[in-house]
Parts: sequence; C-alpha cells; structure tokens
Amino acid sequence: MATFPVVNMEKLNGDERSATMELIEDACANWGFFELVNHGISPEFMDTVEKLTKEHYRKSMEARFKEMVASKGLDAVQSEIEDLDWESTFFLRHLPVSNISEIPDLEDEYRKVMKEFAGKLELLAEKLLDLLCENLGLEKGYLKKAFYGSKGPTFGTKVSNYPPCPKPDLIKGLRAHTDAGGIILLFQDDKVSGLQLLKDGDWVDVPPMRHSIVINIGDQLEVITNGKYKSVMHRVIAQTDGARMSIASFYNPGSDAVIYPAPALVENKESKDLYPKFVFEDYMKLYAGVKFQAKEPRFEAFKNLETPATLGPIATA
Repeated sequence: MATFPVVNMEKLNGDERSATMELIEDACANWGFFELVNHGISPEFMDTVEKLTKEHYRKSMEARFKEMVASKGLDAVQSEIEDLDWESTFFLRHLPVSNISEIPDLEDEYRKVMKEFAGKLELLAEKLLDLLCENLGLEKGYLKKAFYGSKGPTFGTKVSNYPPCPKPDLIKGLRAHTDAGGIILLFQDDKVSGLQLLKDGDWVDVPPMRHSIVINIGDQLEVITNGKYKSVMHRVIAQTDGARMSIASFYNPGSDAVIYPAPALVENKESKDLYPKFVFEDYMKLYAGVKFQAKEPRFEAFKNLETPATLGPIATA
C-alpha cells in the first residue's frame, strides 16, 4: 500500500517545488486527500483552537450528547444503526455572511479565535486552488472564479466531537460519503484516530499528525476538473476510548455559481459528456437527501435535466 501523501508547503519555495507540485498532483488524482504541514498557520494558534474547542464541548455539548444517547438507547444497541452518526456537531458560516455572533453558548474568546481561524483557512484554500490551477494548466484564479457566483464563495465550518462509543462496530462516527462542495480543510485530533478513506477498494486510515491540515477534494472540483481529480468516499470510525475532535472547513462555490467542466480540460467529444452543468445550490438540494449514497447517480440526475446553453471559459481578469 502506497504511503498516505504528506505535503510540506515550505518546499514550494525552494529547489523541491517541482517534486512537491507532483506530489500534490498525484494526491489529487489518485487519493482525493493529502495532509499539509508547514502550511503557515502557527502551531501555537492551532493549540488554542483545539483547547477552546474541547473546552466548549465539555461545557456546552457533552451533557446534551449523553442525554441523546440515553433517550435513544444507543449504548445498548444490538444491531447496526444505519440512520444516525455518533457525533456531536455545530456549524459556523463565514461567507458570504458570518453567523458566528449568533451561535449560542460560545464564549467571546472562542468566537474571536474561530473567526480568525476561518480567515486563515480561507486564504489557505485560495492558495491551494491556485496550486491546483497550476498543476491543471488552468489560468491562475480560474477555480476561485468558477466558485464565485454573484456574491463570492460559500465558506463554513463543521465543528465535531466524536465521544467514546461503546459499540463502534454497530454505530459509525460518520457514515461513508463524498463531500458535495469544493475543497475541504480539516484540523483533526492528533491523538484519537478514526478518519478513513476508500482507496482501491480498501479503507485506509488518514493518519493523525500534530498541527497538520488534511485536505480533500469535493464533488465540485471533480466536475470542474472533468474527473482528473476525484472526490472519494470517507468515513469516521467511532472509538471505544478517547474523544476525537474534528474541525472541517468547506470552501464551496457560491449558491448561484454555475458548475461545469473547464473547457481547457475537455479533450475530446467522449470526455465532453462525462459531467453535467448545474447550479451549485440545486446540487446541494439533491445532495441533502442522498449524502450517504454514491455520487455517480447525482451527476447522472443533472445530465438528464435539460442542460443550459454552452458555457465558455471563465474570465479570470
């Protein structure tokens, strides 16, 4: 089994740039995931994010999760649960309009830190999109523009805790799925594992690594790259001991962005019809009901709709 790809971003600034870009290309094409180190967000700041996130769970969410488990009798289940995940979550929206000030139970320091973290991740996401453009032979800024719509991208964070689970063989932390959006940046627990991706028919662990950011490709990038890069199925396995923290930030197209393969990546007539054209918000409405199913029928559903007029290259100036 090949080694999980780990990209040291500092190497983009020196003699190893070419090899590092090749590593990113291979990760996007063959894994759908890679892990970033030396990404520019300081270890001290990430430690603060982790500390405050875990404190918030203990103070504001742990008791509610235990009440939910007790009310549903989940600690005594005897057969596999297929309609529920063993996770405690809340969502923050950053773009186009932030809702951080509206989320109840967040202490002021935590609000401030998460807002700052989101700003850093937004810049990192846009930097990564330009690196992907470079590898794909697309004009710099193409992917950001493709995501833009009329109001800019959608950007939000799912903050999750996966508490110890008495029956991890019967309840998944998070059921297998691909991510609907664009590019996903995950700050995960470095002590408690559980995230796995499907590669060549096998479930592969995404290794916990201190102060790293895990990157994965969403369905929209698969469409825009005309399948050169793939979104892949992944899941979280609940653990019997230790609570796992997960902070996943989704840099997605704007709700009215029209998504379709970049014309420069459509090489011939056969590859022209691999993926449909659609409005991102319409895709999300479909995804909401079929998240834990295969992605291919979602793409086919939009192919079967009447397609909009032919769309040309996206202006990046």
